[in-house]
Amino acid sequence: MNKTDLINKVAELGELSKKDAGKAVDAVLDSISESLKAGDAVQIVGFGTFKVTHKPARQGRNPSTGQTIDIAASNKVSFSPGATLKNAVN
Repeated sequence: MNKTDLINKVAELGELSKKDAGKAVDAVLDSISESLKAGDAVQIVGFGTFKVTHKPARQGRNPSTGQTIDIAASNKVSFSPGATLKNAVN
């Protein structure tokens, strides 16, 4: 499912126009992004939790040449599914 499919499904289930459903989906995604940018976790009960984890700088190897390279520190977004979602998938 891509974003267009999600908008169509929200419009169908919410009995909304596609334009209104698009605004709703964009608002949810923007809200999640803003919270993660601020370093806050986003917990949606029954669905899961999005959180930012910090990956420190480290050294790695170029697999082609075997040369050691420096890998910069970065932030990563991780998702932990909730029990309801896990049960629905299994």
